[in-house]
Amino acid sequence: MTIYQYLWRLIRYRPWLYLTDCIVWTLIHMSPLVPGLIALAFFNALAQSTHLSFGVWSLIVLLVMTALARALLILGGALADIPHRFTMSALLRRNLLERILERPGARAVPGSPGEAISGFRDDAEIAEDAISWTLDMIGTGLFAVVAVGILLTINVPITLFVFVPLVGIVSIVRAAHNRLEKYRTASRHATGKVTSAIGEIFGSVQAIQVAGAEAHVTEHFHILNERRRVLMLKDTVLTKTLDSTFENTVGLGTGFILILAAQTLRSSNFSVGDLALFIFYLAFVTDFTHLFGMLLAHYTQTRVSFERMVKLLQGAAPETLVRHTPLYLKGSVPTLPQPASTSVARLEALEAVGLRYRYPDTGRGIEGVSLRLECGSLTVVTGRIASGKTTLLRVLLGLLPADAGEIYWNGEQVADPASFFVPPHSAYTGQVPQLFSDTLKENILLGLEEDTVDLAGAIHTAVMEHDVTELEHGLETVIGTRGVKLSGGQMQRAAAARMFVRDAELLVCDDLSSALDVETERTLWERLFARRASTCLVVSHRRAVLQRADHIIVLKEGKVEAEGRLDDLLATCEEMQRLWSGDIA
Repeated sequence: MTIYQYLWRLIRYRPWLYLTDCIVWTLIHMSPLVPGLIALAFFNALAQSTHLSFGVWSLIVLLVMTALARALLILGGALADIPHRFTMSALLRRNLLERILERPGARAVPGSPGEAISGFRDDAEIAEDAISWTLDMIGTGLFAVVAVGILLTINVPITLFVFVPLVGIVSIVRAAHNRLEKYRTASRHATGKVTSAIGEIFGSVQAIQVAGAEAHVTEHFHILNERRRVLMLKDTVLTKTLDSTFENTVGLGTGFILILAAQTLRSSNFSVGDLALFIFYLAFVTDFTHLFGMLLAHYTQTRVSFERMVKLLQGAAPETLVRHTPLYLKGSVPTLPQPASTSVARLEALEAVGLRYRYPDTGRGIEGVSLRLECGSLTVVTGRIASGKTTLLRVLLGLLPADAGEIYWNGEQVADPASFFVPPHSAYTGQVPQLFSDTLKENILLGLEEDTVDLAGAIHTAVMEHDVTELEHGLETVIGTRGVKLSGGQMQRAAAARMFVRDAELLVCDDLSSALDVETERTLWERLFARRASTCLVVSHRRAVLQRADHIIVLKEGKVEAEGRLDDLLATCEEMQRLWSGDIA
């Protein structure tokens, strides 16, 4: 798709809003036609009379009224333009987010989250500007056409000279097109790198401190910022240079026009009022010329922004970016459908056969992994670091797309694990709990209606009831960005409560109890299995979990090294023996 096709589809999303915005701003840009004609009549009247007549005073009153009317139009323009601009950028962001949520969770964005945030924030805003500035272009263009028509009736040669700067500006933009695109692409990429680094640094403060890497991280961040500074400087200097060139080209053209007008004033019937009209209109006509040059340059930068946003779609049709979907900006938001467990969803047996996945950048992953989970069982996946434990869970749940293998739920093949393994079929808690800057209750419910779930029971199972009473506002306590107000153990138990409250058939946990003390961990597992016959698939190396397990799968270098009960594995599997004794991590 071309940039104009993208913009046209955005315009068609809310055509009446666009039309209203266009009409109001066209009137705003056309309104200076009236003061110009008043100035013509005013100076001609002064030239013919030595005192201020009633007609002159009438013109002054009319000029004041025109100014007030234009001020009201500008207010109306702001009221029309702000929701229009927000709607356009919100549609882009909404479609981007929907596509990201459709992707496998562990490969949701092609680059870093920081680069994706840069696209959501800056690229959508640039596209929004392109549409809004087009409205200004329409208004100033119509003003220029009418004004030039009026000026042609006064003096043809001088009026035609107005177009000389326009030709120069178009030539300059065409010459700078490739460099504009190159600099904008590089600066946006550098901004994404810095944004990503900020997120990673703030998300790993404790790890950085433990490793004593503060100086190295600061130096790395400084290097990224320096690269961004250089690239942003190039982009900004080129943009400002073009802007300055446009202004100077227009200014020089205006100067020549005024010189021609002065000569004409001396040698013909060119009146003082005509000169005043030329000077007044010329400022607005040259604004059109300047804006035209800026818009041509901005379209080049907008093309880069659309290309970056399409990259975030990861294979989806470019039309997805501008698909017309509801935004619900006014009125109540539709109620989320509440998942309900049915007899079809009840888990009797889950089987995976020959699962394989390789990371594109490293070639590592899992190979030929098979497993079977019976209803009510606890299956533990264990192994040394980088043995493929987390990868196995992600592939099983559809968070990573399997290169090979099949998954069966109660004997029926699961065609799309990503859409199937959600409540009520399964609930998942990752290795690093993901919490949001909201209340603890909302972090647990995540959109569920409180009266439809057992919130108190989930909190009790997660061994968090005492922590809730100690928080300043209980469940209504805002826990801060990424749950910063909670301890590591509280964060894990909050994530566990979020999993439990969904009452899913299968519970999948990646090292859930790593930040819990022994007593809390024991209580959590006792309460979980006392609640109902839960089926659990867990990644863990903790002895308490391994001793409780019905079945253990030992992974090594992405393959199943051995499996069975703990006693059998300790007797026959060297890898399990070393894991149990703590010789390897």
